[in-house]
Amino acid sequence: MTKAELVNLIDAAAGRRKADLVIKNCRIVNVLSGEIYAGEVAIADGRIIGMGATAYDGEQTFDAGGKFLAPGFIDAHIHIESSYISPEQLGRIVVPCGTTTIIADPHEIANVCGLKGLRYMLDAAQRTRLNIVYAMPSCVPATPFEDAGAVLDAEDMRGLLLDRNIFGLGEFMNAPGIINCDDKALDKIILARKFGKLIDGHAPNVTGKELNAYMSAGIVGDHECRTLDEMHERIAKGMYVLIREGSACHDLKALIKGVTPANSRRVLLCSDDRQPKTILELGHMDSNLRLCAEAGLDPITAIQMTTLNVAEAFRLYDRGAIKIGARADLVLLDDLKSFRADKVWIGGELVAADGKYLPEIIPADISSVRGSVKVKGFGVERLRMNLTGDKVNVIGIEPGGVVTKKFTASVKRDASGDFIFDPAQDICKVVVIERHHETGKVGLGLLGGYGIKRGAVAVSVAHDSHNIIAAGVGNEEIFCAVDALIKMEGGMVLVNGGEVIASIALPIGGLMSDLSGEELKKKLDALHAKAHAELGISADVEPVMTLTFMSLPVIPEIKLTARGLFDYATFGFIPLEA
Repeated sequence: MTKAELVNLIDAAAGRRKADLVIKNCRIVNVLSGEIYAGEVAIADGRIIGMGATAYDGEQTFDAGGKFLAPGFIDAHIHIESSYISPEQLGRIVVPCGTTTIIADPHEIANVCGLKGLRYMLDAAQRTRLNIVYAMPSCVPATPFEDAGAVLDAEDMRGLLLDRNIFGLGEFMNAPGIINCDDKALDKIILARKFGKLIDGHAPNVTGKELNAYMSAGIVGDHECRTLDEMHERIAKGMYVLIREGSACHDLKALIKGVTPANSRRVLLCSDDRQPKTILELGHMDSNLRLCAEAGLDPITAIQMTTLNVAEAFRLYDRGAIKIGARADLVLLDDLKSFRADKVWIGGELVAADGKYLPEIIPADISSVRGSVKVKGFGVERLRMNLTGDKVNVIGIEPGGVVTKKFTASVKRDASGDFIFDPAQDICKVVVIERHHETGKVGLGLLGGYGIKRGAVAVSVAHDSHNIIAAGVGNEEIFCAVDALIKMEGGMVLVNGGEVIASIALPIGGLMSDLSGEELKKKLDALHAKAHAELGISADVEPVMTLTFMSLPVIPEIKLTARGLFDYATFGFIPLEA
């Protein structure tokens, strides 16, 4: 800010010149004092310069009709790539829900495209009015047991970590690396601390002394709490707890019971992963606030958890509250039960009204992140198992989340030892195919609880290294789906009877579509419907997103990578045969 700009701001606040905008006749939700009171809010140069009963003259005035004016909502942790749409298109559908800022960790595209993926995301962020605050991905790859498209060490991070749009290190998924003082993990921690940057966390099932060791590295918060005991331990020891409610993981209803007047200021709301279908049908942070209200939480407390608390946790001191000098990121709400956003302002500009995003979208160039699927020499013979016995380790899907259970089962096999699908058993073949460096690696496993009875599903989204993951009833069906996916350079494919019955292209790193949220939702709805109706996938299992998390080894208990079956408890590979 120049001195002239500061003088203009002060003159407007003092009433010596007109404000740019005055929002009159509103009920101000003050998350700092915990009050709601009638008044007006005056804005100049994109900042709040007056509030309450003091009257201001404005170049423009807006009558709020007695509705509630709250700070713009902030999503404390989200992966844009998991929405399957670009940053510009995500902004287009979440801003009308009242979201004005998101804390985004772009480690998905970084695992595929490295630094050029991050630069694409930074460019795209400038083309939406949604304020995107990025993290520098801390774990590319997430563990040393995966085959990602890139490797980012501490020195690779140095330049971008100093970018003003990067708040610090994103979720540090390699918790064992920190706890056991792995050199490369500690190099990243030391670099972030040297630059005064924050470090976000990711520590499922980490408690006691191991949690103490993890937090000693300077971890700010964790969105992987699944029990009240974990939540209370983290808060008591000084962490922020991010309660997650997304498309795949639904933790809010269980954890909201642990929020009290004494600890609520250490609790944040986040979505982590949320698809357009969820956003367009249920909403974004407004949806999470509705769930809080339904659980009986005080509405001001709930709003604090997606505004003030997030801003303070991530040092975004210029937002998160209606206060003098803050960015004029504001949402006008019909009531504090539905949390429906009537109007949304970002930096004092009206950007959404009656559910519609108002600014024009000019998308970023995606040429640098296209053509990311590179597979050579893949044939159906790579899908054959060579079992010497019937007893096997199985990845068990747990509906409503991404945590899996490890169990053993006896399966049928043919004369060569390959797995034979039995629809009565609900166990199918799952494969992960390296798609970045043409290494030819193929991991083979078995998946329980998916419910598939016919055909196959293949996706180029597979957290976090994003190789190809596919599941199906037989080798020919799986091969057909994977082959179609390779030819379309990434996306989602359903196959039945050796024919492609549904597909969606994801040209941006094999992760994101270049379609609008509405267009993608329509395609996803159709694909999901066919997955359930024609392939028989269980009704309580999200057929695509569930599959994409079956390769994430940093989530308990058992997953599959291109190198084989991975056991979280031992943090190492185990044989397919039990």
